[in-house]
Amino acid sequence: MASSHPIEANLRPAVEIYTAYACGLCAFACVVSPWMLALAPSVGYGMAAAFGVFGGHRFIQAWRIVRYRRGMRRLPRFAVSSRQIPVSKRYLWIGRGFEWQVQHTRRLYESQQPEAQQFLRPSRMYRTARALEAPLERRHLTWFVDALRADTIFNPVRPLPPVGGNPVLHAVEPNETDIYMPLADRGGHTLVQGTTGVGKTRLAEVFVTQDIRRQIHGGEVVIVIDPKGDADLMKRMYVEAQRAGRLDAFRVFHLGYPEVSARYNAVGRFGRISEVATRLSGQLSGEGNSAAFREFAWRFVNIVARARHALGYRPTYEQILADVVAIDELMIEYGRHALPAVDETAWQQIIEIEGGLNEKKVPRNMQGRNYRVVAIEIYLQRNKVADPVLAGLRSAVRYDKTYFDKIVASLLPLLEKLTTGKTAELLSPDYNDIDDERPIFDWRQVIRQRGVVYVGLDALSDFEVAQAVGNSMFADLVSVAGDIYKRGVDDGLPGADPDSKPTINLHCDEFNELIGDEFIPLMNKGRGAGIQITAYTQTLSDIEARLGNAPKARQVIGNFNNVIMLRVREETTAQLLTRQLHQVMVSQRMLVSMASDNSDVDTDTDFSSSGGDRVSTQQVPMLEPSDIIRLPKGQAFALLDGGTPFKIRMPLPKAEDSAELPADLSEIAERMRARYQTADHWWADVAPPPITIDNTSSGPAPAPAAADSPPEVARPAASQVSAWAGDDIHDAALDIDDED
Repeated sequence: MASSHPIEANLRPAVEIYTAYACGLCAFACVVSPWMLALAPSVGYGMAAAFGVFGGHRFIQAWRIVRYRRGMRRLPRFAVSSRQIPVSKRYLWIGRGFEWQVQHTRRLYESQQPEAQQFLRPSRMYRTARALEAPLERRHLTWFVDALRADTIFNPVRPLPPVGGNPVLHAVEPNETDIYMPLADRGGHTLVQGTTGVGKTRLAEVFVTQDIRRQIHGGEVVIVIDPKGDADLMKRMYVEAQRAGRLDAFRVFHLGYPEVSARYNAVGRFGRISEVATRLSGQLSGEGNSAAFREFAWRFVNIVARARHALGYRPTYEQILADVVAIDELMIEYGRHALPAVDETAWQQIIEIEGGLNEKKVPRNMQGRNYRVVAIEIYLQRNKVADPVLAGLRSAVRYDKTYFDKIVASLLPLLEKLTTGKTAELLSPDYNDIDDERPIFDWRQVIRQRGVVYVGLDALSDFEVAQAVGNSMFADLVSVAGDIYKRGVDDGLPGADPDSKPTINLHCDEFNELIGDEFIPLMNKGRGAGIQITAYTQTLSDIEARLGNAPKARQVIGNFNNVIMLRVREETTAQLLTRQLHQVMVSQRMLVSMASDNSDVDTDTDFSSSGGDRVSTQQVPMLEPSDIIRLPKGQAFALLDGGTPFKIRMPLPKAEDSAELPADLSEIAERMRARYQTADHWWADVAPPPITIDNTSSGPAPAPAAADSPPEVARPAASQVSAWAGDDIHDAALDIDDED
């Protein structure tokens, strides 16, 4: 479509086709009857060849105009199956599209001119067919309506895909190619923004499919955290894990279905015992007066965690809640464990002291405490014991009990969210219950096994619990990332390599519901541990509202080096992309005509006139926020490769044979579909009809794209390309003479 003229003028009648017709007739005449043109037969054949070459050239020019105009109304269908998604060891395939350049802004500007609108509107026949649907349906002629709406290339008035938006945004470049992101750039994290139901989940499926199938050093870790719950995404992960031979490392954690979910203890593994308190207290508010209570909460959680760790217990949320509520029992248990090691008669002395206590002998600040706790305190006042854990417990129980309950009051609601109902079975697993077959996992184990994990937080049913669990997982992951950064993932194992850091792909859907203060260090420093985050959210305001701080939201956004933006409804969010693009010069045509009379009566000239076209240029933004707002479903603009703008559209899914889910996962998937009615399956009405696949064939399965193929080699199958071309040729033939 390149042109050396100041204005390309692609939205116009394809007048070149008339020259091609004339050349074709002349060539025919030169071959059949050269005598009509006073030519010898030998000369006629040469002239026929010349006419044929020139006519073919003009036909190609006309075809380009027709194809360009046709794309302005209906883009060729782009659909691939999961098996056809190319997988590379060096690149991440995003979809098909093109790099947005100056000429695309010029073509977009041209399409907005009034004289171009006749080429953008559907044909008169199409508009008539749509107008007839409602009257025919009222007359119960549904068979006729179905015929008008049949989605086949043999139907000249088939409806446009229900994706909305402005197809011109992608049609300005008819020669689209595959778009890849270098895997090295994913370490800078990727932000995907788009309003509800425009394709974020479909894009996540494309990314997750490649991450699971990519075999580098035994496979990459894939973690998907899905607050709302998408059954198709979970099923896709299972199917791809099975195809990649990684089913033994696949885990499903879902708060909505604890009876079949894997179990997870967010505070069960740590490098330093103080991390337990940090993971819990980090979810409490640190603004204003709440900061002091947050510090108190951290201290008391740290006290009980150190005590339980010294007693040989693995910390759990249930145990921490029990100890914070009844710290006296923990003091007694730890004293019974630690004091006999210092003095064999210590416990006997404590029992004797307890026997002599009454209400009058209990210190005022310890009123309401267990008498044995008071006895331990009196014993420790008489006998100095150098035990830091015991010293911490003493400082806790010496507070007035009423005052103690007040300063830990902010911690108790959080712990109760994490320990209420069947959620407690998942987050505080019983490691000694051998009858419970549900697996228990932690992030270090998942990373070592190159695991594939789907986390469903059931936020639509209980947002508060989902948010607390999600933040706990992130806090745990931050701790594991820090340890991997320092000592490698195999620290503690024989022959451990401190430089072994597998790639960890963390996909966070509804990112704004999960983000917290603990997420910022994960983004800032997680790259050193191999973590690359792909976050999916709707608007910039969602992140600001969640953090409650605009500068902190900008800090988070600033950590994303790659931005993929689908249709958004907020102008501020659209400006996040458009403000990073420079302005360009576009040409515009002005019709100029002038007339003037002649006042000299002695001449034969009464008046003079002139006319012409004037071409001028003006500076305009490369993209406007309104262009982002008018994107069709399944299409996006992206800033990749250091801020280079790309226009992308993702593929529609093809119906294909897939692996059968186990009974428990199949039950979860069906319940999720029934409970969570999301709008992210926009492609259901757009995707091609199902294809019947003969599973009895003994032939080999289609080979996936080569893992280390360069971007220019890993293309969709030739049959897919021919399907697009067939669509294009059929519709273009209908439009050649339709200038309405």
